[in-house]
Amino acid sequence: MTDIPMDDRGFTLGHGLFETVLWASGEPEHWDAHVERLERGCRSLALPLPDRRDMRSAADAAVRGLGPAKRVAVRLSWTAGSGGRGLDLPEVLEPRLAVSAAPSELPAGPVSLTTARVRRNDRSPTSRLKSLSYLDNVLARAEARTAGAEEALMLNTAGEIACAAAANVFWIRHDEVFTPSLECGVLDGIMRREVIAACQGLGLPVGEVFANPGRLAGAPMFITNSLIGVRAVASLDGNPLPTSARVAAIARAVSRASK
Repeated sequence: MTDIPMDDRGFTLGHGLFETVLWASGEPEHWDAHVERLERGCRSLALPLPDRRDMRSAADAAVRGLGPAKRVAVRLSWTAGSGGRGLDLPEVLEPRLAVSAAPSELPAGPVSLTTARVRRNDRSPTSRLKSLSYLDNVLARAEARTAGAEEALMLNTAGEIACAAAANVFWIRHDEVFTPSLECGVLDGIMRREVIAACQGLGLPVGEVFANPGRLAGAPMFITNSLIGVRAVASLDGNPLPTSARVAAIARAVSRASK
């Protein structure tokens, strides 16, 4: 367990990044992709890059410390380190790594979504980063749970489809798969990339689009992230959505690619 001092900028300002990596049967999935995304985020925030070997050693130790578990979620947090009071950066940044591990059960069955009032700020540079400040997503998820749904659908400031609180969003129309453009304020998800590649392998065209919520009416949907893989959506705002064999085929293709 890493002790975080009270003047750490990750704690006081949310200044830092994180990644959540799935460990399945003792091995990480898409480790290099997670590390590379963290490094891209560091460049965006002008943070020094973490040492890859140190991160892997710390992650392995966290998994071992948890004991036997088939599926483990490992969180890597890279904070900007200690700094004085206020917003100004210290002259020298000394980032701090914190790593934790917890069992991660694969959720059963499709998920229910509700459209949250909380908007994704597509004009903010942090909307494309896994920053330590995730409060909008927390509020959106809480709103969904209060409404009786499991997950939130977030729109951006233009009212376009963006993402779920903790996942990327896809839908299918006429054998074409759609997902919001990264310019909608969407995280460049690891599993999002895997799904796009899997669809291409299946001969399914993928459109990265700017779309209003009306495009989802009556369309099969699914959400993706590194812990859940591909998960079908059962309903949106209380309205049942149709199922599609395409979703199951995409899920199988992604699963095979991960092995």
